[in-house]
Amino acid sequence: MTNDLPARIDHRKILEEHISAQIGRRALLKGIGAGILTAGAASVLPDLARAQQSGHMRIAAIKHIDTLDPHFTFFLSAVQIINNIHNGLLKVTYDGKAVRFEPDLAETWTLEDDRTHLFKLRAGVKFHDGTACDAEAVKFSLMRVKSGTPASPHAWKLALLKEVEIVDPLTVRLHFTEPYAFLQVALTGSTGRAGTIVSPAAVAKYGMDYGRNPVGTGPFKFVSWRDNDAIELEANPDYFEPGMPRLQRASFVLIDEPSTAVAALVSGQIDGMTDCPMQLVAQVKNIPSVTLYGEIEGNYTYVGMNNRSAPFNDVNLRRAVAFAIDREALLKQAFFGLAQQAYSPISPPMTGYYDPNIASTNRGHRFDLAKAKEFRAKAANQGEIEVTYIMAERGPVGTRIAQTVAPMLAKIGIKVKLELLEPAAWVQRMKDGNFQMLDFDWVADLDPEETIFPEFKTGGSWNYWGWSNPEFDRLCAEAQTMIDVPTRAGLYHKAEDILMDEAPIAMLAHMPIYKVFSKKVKGFNYVPCDLVDLHGVSLG
Repeated sequence: MTNDLPARIDHRKILEEHISAQIGRRALLKGIGAGILTAGAASVLPDLARAQQSGHMRIAAIKHIDTLDPHFTFFLSAVQIINNIHNGLLKVTYDGKAVRFEPDLAETWTLEDDRTHLFKLRAGVKFHDGTACDAEAVKFSLMRVKSGTPASPHAWKLALLKEVEIVDPLTVRLHFTEPYAFLQVALTGSTGRAGTIVSPAAVAKYGMDYGRNPVGTGPFKFVSWRDNDAIELEANPDYFEPGMPRLQRASFVLIDEPSTAVAALVSGQIDGMTDCPMQLVAQVKNIPSVTLYGEIEGNYTYVGMNNRSAPFNDVNLRRAVAFAIDREALLKQAFFGLAQQAYSPISPPMTGYYDPNIASTNRGHRFDLAKAKEFRAKAANQGEIEVTYIMAERGPVGTRIAQTVAPMLAKIGIKVKLELLEPAAWVQRMKDGNFQMLDFDWVADLDPEETIFPEFKTGGSWNYWGWSNPEFDRLCAEAQTMIDVPTRAGLYHKAEDILMDEAPIAMLAHMPIYKVFSKKVKGFNYVPCDLVDLHGVSLG
């Protein structure tokens, strides 16, 4: 612990208070030694009538989908579908004001001490293949993420998990080596992914092809995935939530061109879009038959540089890039005036962690051409430097970012060559480290751990930049076990300051993420974690 931290912090008390404030109306805070979380009426009213499913909803899926295996996907575009097939121990909800974590497969959550958590599961829940969703399945799923082969990119979320103890067929006790501030996020079956429960029988049957044959407990069953066509789901008539799902079928139509999707939405061929790019927002706002949803979420966009080799293994050159970009001009030209300048990764919705005074301080990245030239003068290579900036075919925003940044970098002697790639090739180049410069959008849960730790820690799952700093790693690791929010925020701010100073990336913007649905769609619950939640949706 650093010297300026409190000498004694009651992690258990803080964790109990934090959980009770987060779990919402459907949950109940009980006394010490009792269940902190309890699933509401759904678990005690089994005689309620089953949902009457009807209707076929068609949704345009705009972005790249890599796999429907929750433990291996890199993209929230895939989670938008996975979330409707699978459940987690917990789920994330939104009441228009705050994100909360509520019971899902877990009926109760008992905090036995700050390192020991007891989860009682719902009785009678089955996977879509008819096998039981029980304590064995929970242990299998968590250990598949933590230490399975091949390694899950989400393994870091369960690094502090010491043991999964099966108490009885419907009870698991999770033992952690330290208090774990990120736990409630990790155990959601949506964006957290580490706590998504999968069918052990299906994994045994399909192996690494599980991502094309997912079997969960969710409101919809997977039917088929036709490349360049659609991913088809059908209602799970045995879903445990009363009255859900209401749809009989849901099709995620794979449409690469957003303007084509908008035209299909207007003509009634589809009922919604998983993503409405910013260049189409003004047009969509003027369509009376649709509803647009969106706000700034836990996201940020940045220019990433390959720190492993020249020229960006030079910290002063990276610093020069970070200060050479005119964000005000960029917001207008590339983000259609809809985004907000990002000084550092932690975004405005992360209450308690976002620094509201960051714009008026010297923290983070901002445009300062004089400072950029000072750092450029300190760089080892004083000649003109030529670099290749790879772009994915993802519409005008991505293209405009690159086209706007390139002439700005020319002012500090960096000549940028733009290379356009189809999305899958772009992703592979990034994963392989076969690039010099690119721009990247990161959408995280509303918690700073996923915002900066896996992307920038040494050897992190998404650290494509090859950057490493031991003090950054130490601060993030300490914050991971710090339950007290102000103290934890201070640790993350120190980590951010190191990250921004060494500049493996150059911060650009916090972007709103938009979704659009026909007004025929009823019951859509917008959640600002880039989810598409169809649990209670119907077609009017």
